This record gives sequence, structure tokens and C-alpha cells, in this order.
Amino acid sequence: MNILTVNKRASHDYTFLETYEAGMVLSGQEVKSIKNGSVSIKGAFITFSANEPFLAKAHISPYKNAKATSSYDPERPRKLLLKKREIVSLLGKKHLQGLTIIPVKIYTAKRGFIKIQIALAKGKKLYDKRKDIAKKESDRRIKRLL
Repeated sequence: MNILTVNKRASHDYTFLETYEAGMVLSGQEVKSIKNGSVSIKGAFITFSANEPFLAKAHISPYKNAKATSSYDPERPRKLLLKKREIVSLLGKKHLQGLTIIPVKIYTAKRGFIKIQIALAKGKKLYDKRKDIAKKESDRRIKRLL
């Protein structure tokens, strides 16, 4: 598994409850651009349109050697490929519990397919963030002493 990008801000702002692996519907130049590392999922989120999940606000830069880049939209919504029972589960938990679905990382799978890890998450309060920072600092101190 080759990790291409990680949403570091997501783990700071959210508590992950469940994670899912999904495929993405991409064009050829988007695949090449992602494999070159020209992708950002900072600020991206998952939306649903007609009970189909889409990745919104993810920026995939145009591939520099592509021929038709004038009509290319780098932040277009991209359809995610999930199983039907996973989609139903995500929709139900999102609406009933008021949770958020966010992208965590993009990576290549064993056969070279580009996959995205999405998480069902709950937003952290300010005191939760402070508690996590204090725990990380105490762990670092303990590790230094040992």
C-alpha cells in the first residue's frame, strides 16, 4: 500500500468512529496526477446525491502532459464506489446520529487501483482537542525518559 496523501487536519478536528475503503471514478489524467502526488483532500467532504456518495472539494491538479486541460475542473465532485449496504449504513448513521463523513487518506491498493479511506466521524470540542494534545505531550516525555 502506497499512501499518496493524508488529511492530517481530520484527526485533529474529528474522532473517527468507523472507516471504510472506497474506489473513485476518475479520468486518465486524474489517475496520473494523483500518482504524481498532485492531490489535496484538505477541506474535502463526502456528500450524497440520489443515494450515491460523492467526494466534494478535493483538489486534483491537472496532469502537466495532458492535452485537453482547458475544460478540466480540478474540484469537480467525484463518485465513490461503495457496496450498497455500506451506503445504506453511512446514510442512516449520518442522518440519525448527526455524524460527518470525511476522507482520511488516498492510497494505491495491491493491484494499483487508487482507493480512498473515508471515516464516519464525530466533531471534537475544544476541550477534547486540548486533552489529546496533553496526552501526546505526556507520552513524548515518558518515551524520552525511557
